[in-house]
Parts: sequence; C-alpha cells; structure tokens
Amino acid sequence: MPPKVLFDVSKIDMTRPLVTRDEIALLNPHRYEFALLDGFYHLDMPNMEMMAYVDVRPDAFWVRGHIPGRPLMPGVLMIESSAQMISYFAKKVTQAEGFIGFGGVTDVKFRGQVVPGQKLVLLGKLLEMRARRTIGATQGYIDGTMVYEGTITGMLI
Repeated sequence: MPPKVLFDVSKIDMTRPLVTRDEIALLNPHRYEFALLDGFYHLDMPNMEMMAYVDVRPDAFWVRGHIPGRPLMPGVLMIESSAQMISYFAKKVTQAEGFIGFGGVTDVKFRGQVVPGQKLVLLGKLLEMRARRTIGATQGYIDGTMVYEGTITGMLI
C-alpha cells in the first residue's frame, strides 16, 4: 500500500504553471535532454512543499531504446526529475551559489509505469535543509496514482 500523499493538492491550480521551464533554467544547470522538468505548479516556502511536472514526450531521448515497442520511462529519470525539483526549491529558498548534486537516494519504490504522452506530477517536501545538505521526500503521480516514491539527499558542490 502506498504512503499518504505528502500534502493536500486539492487546491493547487494545475491549469497553468507557476514556474516555467525557462525560469527553472535560471537556477538549475541542467540543459538539453537532461533538463527534465517542464514547470512547477506549487512552491510553498513556509511549509517546504513543492509540486512540479514532466511532460513525458514521445520524442524523449530514452523512448527509442527503453523498451523498443513499449517505451517505459526509466526509474532513474523519475529519481533525477525529483532531484531537479528538490534542487530548484533549495536554491530558491537559500539563494545558494553552486550546484546541488546527489548525496544519496533512499527508500525508492516504483509503483507504476510512466509512458510517453503522460504528465508525471512530482510532489516534494523538504525534511531537512542545512547550508550544504538538503533532504526531501518525493512522490510521482500519473493521473492521481502514485508511480514512484523516494527520499533524495542533495549536497551543495
């Protein structure tokens, strides 16, 4: 049985992004095929909550080879997308210079498939934020069903 949703999303407007892909690029260094996030719907600094999304495109770099004839978004890209979400949020809050890289990934479970044409909605809640380390709980949803969960640690490099 999946865990509870990290926070109540019922009042979040998901009809238009709060933060765009171009605005994400101002804080996150990822470019080209590795700029995975398409936008944010929600940033709640006092409660350390965020909601971002990935439009899973039929022309994404991994579609042709993972798995031919039945493309599935690799789990590592769900983790990477979530890490980019946590990184953006942490940099927005702290205004830290530098790059926030992986420090660890724990408690990851994949609970469903993500395929081209879907929108992967990511939720995040920071559990700890220090000068050099950020830890966040993350979840991924397709049409309201949890497909991914994990805890990500980011380190300021």
